[in-house]
Amino acid sequence: MVEELRIKIENALDEIRPFLQNDGGDISLVSIENEKIVRVQLEGACVGCSVNQMTLKSGVEMTIKKFAPQIEQVINVEPK
Repeated sequence: MVEELRIKIENALDEIRPFLQNDGGDISLVSIENEKIVRVQLEGACVGCSVNQMTLKSGVEMTIKKFAPQIEQVINVEPK
């Protein structure tokens, strides 16, 4: 079940990725917690972008929920 969920989330990210890459950014899946919370990491130009929280909520979270409706929250993990 967890592997199936991971595949759905990766498919959602694959749908979003071209838009982010178009602006010099990218995104990667960090973890899935309790099959409800997804942690992602915005990369490249997305890291310092002033609208990345809006992108995360309106674009990334919405797309992930379309692929995996049981997901309740998507959180961006800041790069170290």
